[in-house]
Amino acid sequence: MKNIRHLFTLLLLIGTLAGCKKELFDDTSFATSGEAPATLNALFEITQDNTGMVTITPNGNGAAYYDVYFGDGTTTPARVDAGKNVTKKYAEGVYNVRLVGYGVNGKTTEATKQLTVSFRAPENLDFTITKDLTNNYKIQVTASALYETAFRVYFGDVTNEVPVTFNEGDVVNKTYTATGTYTVRVVALSGGAATTELTKTVAIVDPVLLPITFESTSTVFNWIGFDGGNVTVINNPQKVGDNTSNRVGRMVKSAGQPWGGALITLGAPINFSANKIFRMKVFSPRVGAKVLLKVENPSNNAQAFEKEVSTTIANAWEDLVFDFSAINTANTYQNVVLIFDLGTMGDGSANFTFLFDDIRLTNTLPSSQLSLPVTFDNSNLTYNLLDFGGASSSVVVDPANASNKVARTNKTNGAQTWAGTTIGSGFATAIPFAANATRMSVRVYSPAAGITVRLKVEDKSNNTISVETDKVTTVANAWETLVFDFANHVSGTSALNLSRTYDMASIFFDFGNAGSNKIFYWDDVKFEAAAATLSLPLDFESTTLNYAFTNFDGGNATIINNPQQSGINTSAKVGRMVKGAGQPWGGSVLSLDAPIDFSTQKTLRMKVYSPRVGAKVLLKVENLNNGGISFEKEVTTTVANGWEDLTFDFSTINTANSYQKVVLIFELGTVGDGSANFTFLFDDIRQQ
Repeated sequence: MKNIRHLFTLLLLIGTLAGCKKELFDDTSFATSGEAPATLNALFEITQDNTGMVTITPNGNGAAYYDVYFGDGTTTPARVDAGKNVTKKYAEGVYNVRLVGYGVNGKTTEATKQLTVSFRAPENLDFTITKDLTNNYKIQVTASALYETAFRVYFGDVTNEVPVTFNEGDVVNKTYTATGTYTVRVVALSGGAATTELTKTVAIVDPVLLPITFESTSTVFNWIGFDGGNVTVINNPQKVGDNTSNRVGRMVKSAGQPWGGALITLGAPINFSANKIFRMKVFSPRVGAKVLLKVENPSNNAQAFEKEVSTTIANAWEDLVFDFSAINTANTYQNVVLIFDLGTMGDGSANFTFLFDDIRLTNTLPSSQLSLPVTFDNSNLTYNLLDFGGASSSVVVDPANASNKVARTNKTNGAQTWAGTTIGSGFATAIPFAANATRMSVRVYSPAAGITVRLKVEDKSNNTISVETDKVTTVANAWETLVFDFANHVSGTSALNLSRTYDMASIFFDFGNAGSNKIFYWDDVKFEAAAATLSLPLDFESTTLNYAFTNFDGGNATIINNPQQSGINTSAKVGRMVKGAGQPWGGSVLSLDAPIDFSTQKTLRMKVYSPRVGAKVLLKVENLNNGGISFEKEVTTTVANGWEDLTFDFSTINTANSYQKVVLIFELGTVGDGSANFTFLFDDIRQQ
């Protein structure tokens, strides 16, 4: 029975297979009968950077791919699948781009589309003309623009000029052969026909004018010597101290007349309308040499004005000052006359050879003494750095910042262990040391870390009154600020005495070690004032102090921008008290950094802005740790919606107690509701 069942199943399967018919999918007539691609087109996207880069995206109905012929002479087309694109860099011009679209049936369609590549004219063209510092005939040109490929510059000094082509970032030099005003034209090229141009004028002048620095190699400094005086312009043989310029004037006074000297005629009259102080750097072989500076009318030397000063330093540069404030400005002065040692016949020796430089007008007489901070940047001051023990100091350019002037000290080989430098002849006023302000700071650039730097202050009229302290450098070949606390004096030296006067400072590098030609730079000699503290008066203007009010029982005090800058209070910041629901005594308390001194001033004042007349204001002071030790006064406002200055009489306060907290309560006895009617402004809490 089982076998019969299996046989029946097999017969049934054979019958089913015999009844099936095979279906074939080999009909391709749809492909051969289909249409060719239609409506061929192309999208051209041209980048706006004047590179000529074009993105071509062909499209059409029924196209599977395309051949793109670029129309620029390229014979091999680019094969592009449907939905894709191809990029091509073109020169500026008009091109016929041929498209061949291929359908899946192999049928093709062609179309030609015109492509116009036109470069964008450069934009935002600008250029800079910079005059050379040493050659008055030489300029430099740099240019910038958007969408440019290059620049051409025409300097405007010759006919049929061939321009100089350059790129952005390049510097083009030009030296003119004659003085005059020239039109400089810069043309920005786009890579095609589009251009943009800009013109500027430059005046090439080469007169001798103030200030006279001798640095120009093109200027003719025509000094006319007379009666034994002879001036020449030479390379600076003494590039030290306060004058490291390349070229200087040299006066050699030989036998002739006691008034032998030299003069130079300037290119224009001197303008004394604003500046009437002459300055001139002089290198003299001796102290006490007389230097006369005179100005004259070039046609009438009877119209003249002169001043004579004496040198105070030998074999070093010093900046002499000639006060012309009494000059008659109605006259015309164009000649500058120099006479060294008027009244003495020269002999042409080194003793009668002087260097001079930087003849200039200013409007400020130098201070006879320096004031803190000392920064070495004021050209109207003379920084007389007085060395001792083998130190050698001068004012130079900051090695880390060319726009900054600093002091440079060389502790020369063999210098004493205590070699140092005194800063001028002292300060104009005493250093304001106080119990909470005993520090000075100096920025220092040291060749090594771990070097001891000593700072000493003293009474310039009595050098037995002094105090010294040390700091150690922590970095090498970098600027750091060393802070010297004179409350911590060096062992074996005098302690700081606040009853004494300290108005002179000296600095010692690598103190305790003999010199070995180590170079130090230093700057910004400052007195460090006491740090700001939270104390009366309270004006809420500080951005560093923490006005940390502690609010209680509904009172809420904060510091805000003054919303009522009017009347007696136009300050930027004020306190605001909002009294909300809580207790009738809701208010705020502020703890000060030190107790209030009521020994002499026993009246407190406070400005208040109230929403109404008759509001009660209580001002209270408390002991820092014991609220039971307190004193208070309450006054009533008399002005609504306006500032008034309230007075609180503390004349009966017990000055034996210590009071360090300030408490404010508005409308004591009434619970606030946080509304505008319970919002008060306050400011300028102070003693009188």
